[in-house]
Amino acid sequence: MYSIKNSIWVFLLMLFAFNNYAQVDDLDQMIEQAILLSPKIKMLEAKRNAAYSRIDQNSNLPDPVLILGLRNIPTNSFSFDQDPMTQKAIGLSQMFPFPGKLSAIEEATAIDTLIIDQEINDTENGIRQMVTKQYYNLNYFRRAIFYAEESKKLLRDIADVVSVKYSVSTASQQNLVKVQLELTRIDEKIAEIVSKEKSTLSELNAFLLRDAKTDIKTELIGEIKTVNLNAQELNALARSNRPLLKGIRLSEDRAGLKLKVAEREFYPDISLGVNYSFRQNLVNSTMGGTDLFTIALGISLPLNYGGKYTAKEQEAISLQEFHSEQYSSALQFLDGRFGSAIADLESLEERIKLFEEGLLPQAAQNLNSTLAGYQVNEVDFINVIDAQDLLFKIETNLYKLKTDYLKLIADLEFLVGTSLQ
Repeated sequence: MYSIKNSIWVFLLMLFAFNNYAQVDDLDQMIEQAILLSPKIKMLEAKRNAAYSRIDQNSNLPDPVLILGLRNIPTNSFSFDQDPMTQKAIGLSQMFPFPGKLSAIEEATAIDTLIIDQEINDTENGIRQMVTKQYYNLNYFRRAIFYAEESKKLLRDIADVVSVKYSVSTASQQNLVKVQLELTRIDEKIAEIVSKEKSTLSELNAFLLRDAKTDIKTELIGEIKTVNLNAQELNALARSNRPLLKGIRLSEDRAGLKLKVAEREFYPDISLGVNYSFRQNLVNSTMGGTDLFTIALGISLPLNYGGKYTAKEQEAISLQEFHSEQYSSALQFLDGRFGSAIADLESLEERIKLFEEGLLPQAAQNLNSTLAGYQVNEVDFINVIDAQDLLFKIETNLYKLKTDYLKLIADLEFLVGTSLQ
C-alpha cells in the first residue's frame, strides 16, 4: 500500500518539478535552421534576384539604331558617279522616352523586389508557426507516453495488491483479469501515441532536411506565461508587422506606379538621328561630290489607337481597387480570427487553472482513498480502476491544454507577424 501511494506522489512531484524550465532556446534554433534550409525561401530569393535584374532591363534607354544606306542610285547604270544625288550614307538614331517615363517604369519594376521580400518574410513566418506547432505536438505525445507509462506502473502496483488479496481469498480472479486487461489497454494506447510521436518527429526533421529518425530533444512544459491582448491590439500589431498585409499595401502602391507609367504613354517620345552621306566625283565633270551631313528630330504621335493607352490606365486603376479591397478583406478575416482566438485562450487559461488547482490534486487524492478503501474491502475493485484511469486522463489532458495554449499563441503570432511572449 505504501509503495502505491509513494508512486503516485513521486509522479506528481515529477509533474511540477520543472515548472521554470520551459524549453525555448532549442526551439528557436530549430526555427532558424528550418528557415535557413528552406527550399521555398531559396526559391523566393531566386525570384527576388530575377526581379532585381528586371529593373535594369526596363529602366534604361533602348539601343541606338545604326543606319547604312545607298541613296538615289540611277537605275540605268547603277553607277555612283553618274548623278550628283547618289550617296552612300551612314547614320545613327536614338529614341528618348518622354522625360519621367523611364523613372516611372523603374519605380514600378523595383517595387516588385519589395513585394517578394514580404513574401519571403511571410514564408519565414509560416515556417516559424509550423515548426513551433509540431514541436509542441511532439512534446505532448512524449509526455502522454510518459503519463501512460507511469499509469502502467501504478496498475502493476495495484496488481500486486490484488495478487496478495487473491492469495488470501479476499479478491476474485476476475479482479486479476481486469488488471491485466487494463494493462493491455494502456499498452495499446502507448503504441498508438508512439506512432503519432514518430510521425511528428519525421515531419519536424523534414523541415530541417534531416533523417526522419533523428532525435529532437523536448523538455517539460511548466507554468504557462499567459498573454493579455484584445482584438484591437492584435489588429494594430498585424497592421504594423504582418508581411502579408505589407505585401498587399506594396502591391497597391505598385498599381499606382503602373498608373503613373500608363499616364506617361499619352506623352510623345523623341528620337534624334544623325546621317553622313558620301558622294563621289562625277564622270566627265570637274564638279566635286561634296559630302552631306543631316540631323533629324522625330516625335512619336500617341494617338491611342483602339484605346490601348486608356485600357492600360483602367487596368492600373482596377488593380489599385483590387488590392485595396484585398487589404480590407484580410483585415476582416484577421478580426474574426482574433476574436475567436482570444476566447479560446481565455477558455484554455481557465481550464488549465481548474485542472492544476482542482481536478489533478482531487484525482490523486481520490485514487489514494479508493486504494485505501479497497485494501480494507470497503470499495469495489472497479472503483480503483476508474480512479486510476481518471488520474491518467486528467494528467494527459492538462498537458494537452498547455500545448494547445502554446500552439494557439503560435497561430496568433503568425497572424500578427511578431512575437507575443
